[in-house]
Amino acid sequence: MFNWDLLQQLLIVAIALSNITSMFVQKTKGIFPSKWIPFYSFAVNMLLSFVFCLTFTEASIYHSLWVGLFAFLGADTLYKTLTTQKNDYQGQTKKVEDEYEEIEVDR
Repeated sequence: MFNWDLLQQLLIVAIALSNITSMFVQKTKGIFPSKWIPFYSFAVNMLLSFVFCLTFTEASIYHSLWVGLFAFLGADTLYKTLTTQKNDYQGQTKKVEDEYEEIEVDR
């Protein structure tokens, strides 16, 4: 079964981390040529997520790397998209269950 709660927790940590890393990258991006900024940003996200998660959360090493990837991709957008899809999925499941109960009651 898909662990929505764990994903949601990782995304919430990634939202906080993405704010920190984006500010850090903005302040230090002058060190590198502009074509290397995405790679630099990815490396910063992965490194800081590892340190951040192991310091402030009980996340495993693998989860901390996922947090870094989510922070790099845009955790706030991912969070909004996945919670909307989760709510839609739960609504569809509830609708199917209600229709199934109606069919059994009619029998």
